[in-house]
Amino acid sequence: MRVELVTSTPGLQGRPERILPEFAFIGRSNCGKSSLINHVLQRVKMARTSGKPGKTRLLNYYLVEDRYFLVDLPGYGYAKVSKQQREQWRRLFRSFLACQERPLAVVQLLDARHKPSALDVEVCGWIMAAGHPLALAATKIDKVGANSRPARYREIISTLGAPAGTPFFPTSAVRGTGRREILAWIDAMLEANAPAADV
Repeated sequence: MRVELVTSTPGLQGRPERILPEFAFIGRSNCGKSSLINHVLQRVKMARTSGKPGKTRLLNYYLVEDRYFLVDLPGYGYAKVSKQQREQWRRLFRSFLACQERPLAVVQLLDARHKPSALDVEVCGWIMAAGHPLALAATKIDKVGANSRPARYREIISTLGAPAGTPFFPTSAVRGTGRREILAWIDAMLEANAPAADV
């Protein structure tokens, strides 16, 4: 898989000029987003991982196979930043989701160990209100007992209020789970939205 970090930008004005489908990964701070992105891209340190929440503070655009951008958004909900910084991220999320000139789908990541927070529910609402295709990914499932997982997955879906049929991917970067399913969904989205061939 060919992957290139094209740009890291604090705002929409720094996005790549080239227009390609974008698949945005968004999740609460410390939910395992960077680890999952590295797992999906089959890279060890492409996205920076840290034990400290709030590590990602920029929009990171990864060009994948010259076909689409995987966009790593800053983690939300981290308390140990200034109120001004939290509001700045909030505005960034809202403006990013509001942009209609770029094809976009969103993968919202939820830590499988915890019930979605009120902020998780709010962010999911923003995504649905913007009308973008949505998929959910439960991260760190290796930290949840196998017998407890089905109930935890149902809790995540019902708490978020996601529409019936929303794609749902149990994932574990440690166990190598979920990558194939996420990439299959991305391929299906790209195929479904590909321009019709000239006859």
